[in-house]
Amino acid sequence: MNNYQNSQNSQNPWGGNNNNQSPPDLDEAINELKAKFGSFFGGNNNGNGEDAKIVNDSNSGFPSSPIKFKYVFILLAIIWLGSGFYIVDPAEKGVVFRLGAVTGEVGGGPHWHLPYPIEKVEIVNVSEVRIAEIGFRNLINNSGASFTRNVPTESIMLTSDGNIVDASFEIQYTVDDLKYYLLSVKAPEETLVQVANSVIREVIGKNKIDYIITDGRAEIASKIKINSQILLDFYKVGLHINTVNFKSAQAPSQVQEAYSDVTKAKTDKERYINQSQSYANDIIPKARGKSARMIEEATAYKSQIVSKSEGETNRFLQLLGEYQKSKEVTRERLYRETMEEVFANTSKIITSGNSNSLMYLPIDKLIANSRNANNENSDTNTIESQNNDSLNLRNAFRNRGSK
Repeated sequence: MNNYQNSQNSQNPWGGNNNNQSPPDLDEAINELKAKFGSFFGGNNNGNGEDAKIVNDSNSGFPSSPIKFKYVFILLAIIWLGSGFYIVDPAEKGVVFRLGAVTGEVGGGPHWHLPYPIEKVEIVNVSEVRIAEIGFRNLINNSGASFTRNVPTESIMLTSDGNIVDASFEIQYTVDDLKYYLLSVKAPEETLVQVANSVIREVIGKNKIDYIITDGRAEIASKIKINSQILLDFYKVGLHINTVNFKSAQAPSQVQEAYSDVTKAKTDKERYINQSQSYANDIIPKARGKSARMIEEATAYKSQIVSKSEGETNRFLQLLGEYQKSKEVTRERLYRETMEEVFANTSKIITSGNSNSLMYLPIDKLIANSRNANNENSDTNTIESQNNDSLNLRNAFRNRGSK
């Protein structure tokens, strides 16, 4: 009979008769569940649908099922407590939250906190240099190659002179204050991009397009960095801007060719100015040196002429004194000195008027020798001529004494 009922129960999940198809009794279903869970916790099931009976332990006097449940609870508690261990890398920092409130900030190394949901840790890499792209995006295509795409909504800006410039920037930043970064604003990176966009448009709008494209890149990047950092500190975003790179600045495509010509002309202007300055640096010192040399030569010539004039004056006064003492002798001496000077610079042939003999004189050779002598005499200096004058004067006085 029992076998027959078991076979019928195996066909009917509710343990009833297939012919009647009536729902099972609720007490029987509860008893079956008790029997199944009782066997899981160590109970004894008699197989006839009776309640599970708990077998007492003769040694401890406690039932066996609570002991097994205690071990399971201890194992789960160990796993739960172990989930509170975590490691922070040297380049990272973590903030510990207890029931949503910040309890502290931890650095690199192993740490432990009360497991979730009591405490949790937010770990952020504070040493990583992050990049925000304004006006462009660096993307990777399906083949793995990188390319740059322009973002006109960010790059097209209006300048102070009413022109339009296409400019792009790259901002490098790091996490400065971890608590502000996690708690102050919802999206710190997005806030940084919006702040940078606002500051860039303000700075670009205060400058002319020529200055932006050519000479003002460094100054504009510096102003953008300073003003953006002021706003980030005011909003307590917790980010620090390291560098603002002015990637590109150009006129719109419609006038790009004209502005290229302007840029080339300015480059040529600077090149010509540098070449002129180089030439001036080369020629001016030479001219100054030449001028100084000419001044020194003029000063020396002046000294020479003055000294010579003073000497001639003294010599004339001395001759005047001698002339006043002896006019005939002085007159004869002066005549002889004059004739000596005249004949010294001329080619001459002296013959005796009383001689009847015919003499052959190589006049062409005498003329050539006289020319060579004149060339050599022209290279002598003024001091030698003065010495010759003094020697002729002494000879004249000797001749006068002999007479």
